[in-house]
Amino acid sequence: MDKALIPDGVKRCPLPVFGLWVLILFGLIGWGVVAGAVVLIKALNVTGLNDYFGFGAYITADLAIIALGAGAFFSGFMYYGLSRFFPSLKELGKIINLAVVVGFVCYTGALAVLLLEIGQPLRGWFGYWHANVHSMLTEVIFCITCYAIVLIIEYVPIILENRKISENRTLNVLGHSMHDVMAIFALTGTFLSFFHQGSLGGVAGVLFARPFAYRAGLFIWPWTFFLFILSAIASGPAFTSLICRSIEKVSGKTLVDRSVYDLIGKIEGGLLSVYVILKIADTAYWAFGQSPAFGFKLGDFYWGPYGIWLLVAEIGICGVLPALLLISPTTRKSNFLLFGAFLLDCIGVCLNRFVMTVQAIAAPVMPFDSWQVYVPTVYETAPIIAMLAYCTLIISLSYRYLPLFPREKELNR
Repeated sequence: MDKALIPDGVKRCPLPVFGLWVLILFGLIGWGVVAGAVVLIKALNVTGLNDYFGFGAYITADLAIIALGAGAFFSGFMYYGLSRFFPSLKELGKIINLAVVVGFVCYTGALAVLLLEIGQPLRGWFGYWHANVHSMLTEVIFCITCYAIVLIIEYVPIILENRKISENRTLNVLGHSMHDVMAIFALTGTFLSFFHQGSLGGVAGVLFARPFAYRAGLFIWPWTFFLFILSAIASGPAFTSLICRSIEKVSGKTLVDRSVYDLIGKIEGGLLSVYVILKIADTAYWAFGQSPAFGFKLGDFYWGPYGIWLLVAEIGICGVLPALLLISPTTRKSNFLLFGAFLLDCIGVCLNRFVMTVQAIAAPVMPFDSWQVYVPTVYETAPIIAMLAYCTLIISLSYRYLPLFPREKELNR
C-alpha cells in the first residue's frame, strides 16, 4: 500500500525506517502537546513570562518562523508575478512546491503556538469579532489567518497530485483546475504577507516607552515596518533552500538543479545587501541620534546576556558576511559557502526577532528599573520543539508521498 502512494519512478527509504522517524517526531509532538495542556490548565505562570516579560519564547519563535516562512509568498510572487518579465525566475518552478509546503507548516505551526501565548485561547475569537482598528496587531491577525487559508488552498492541489489520489478522475480534474488559477492565490498571498510582515515590525517600532525598539517613521509606519519585510524576503527563500538541501543530504538524491540554488543565492544576496545597508543606517541613527535625545547611551541597552555581541552577531556575522558571500558569483559556486551563507542569513533574522522582542523588554527604561533576565521554562521550549517536529513531519510526509520536485526522476536516473 505504501509503495502505491509513493510518486511513480522515484525511490524512498524502507517503510520501517520511515515509520521509526515518524514515531520519533510524534513523540516530540506529544511532549509539546502535554506541556501546552499544562499551560492551558495552569495558565502562563508556569512559563518564564511575568510582569516584565509579556512576550518571550512563544512570540520570538512565532516571529522567526513566520519570517522564514516568507519563502512561500516571495517565491510565489517571483515565479507567478515576475517570471514573465524576468524569464530566469521560471527556474523557481522547480522548488515552488516545497516553498508552499514550508510556508504552510510555518504559518500553521505559528498559529498553534500562538494559542498558548494569548493566555485565554477560548477568547481568541475576540480579535476578529471585537477588532481594535487602531492596533497593528488587528491587521496582523487578519492577514496571518487569511494567508494561512491561502496556503492551505495552495497545498491542496499538491496533495491531489498524489499517485493514488490522482487516480480519481474528479479529484484529478479538481487538482489541475486549481493549478490553473494558483497564480491568483499566490499573488493574493503576496499582498497579505507584505502587510503582516511589516506590521509585525511596526508593533515594535511604535513602542514609545521602549527606546530600544522605538523608531521614527515614514508617514504612519515606523522604519521597522519596512525592515521586517526586507529581512523576511531576504531570508525566506534561503530557508526553503536549506530545507531542500537537507532533504537531498538525508535522501542521497539530487532534487533540484544547482542553478536553482545559485539563482536564489543571487536574489537573496541582493536583498540582504539592501537590508543590511538600511539596518546599519537605522542602527546608527538610533544609537547616535534618537537614543541620546531620550537620554540613553548605546551601552545602556547592552548588558550581561544581552551584550553588544548580539549586535555584532546580528548585523556583522549574520548580515554583512552572508551578504558578501551571496553577491559574489565566485563564492556562490562553493556549496559550503553558499549554504553556509544561507544558514547565517536565517540565524540573523531569528536574532533580530529575539532582540526586538526580548531584549527590548529586558532593558530598563526608568531610573528605578534594573535589567531583567528572561529564562524560558520547559513549558515554552517543549511546545516550540513540538512545532518544529510538526513542521518536519509534514515536510517528510509530503516528500515521501507527493511529487514536490518535478525534476527528481530525471536528475536521479
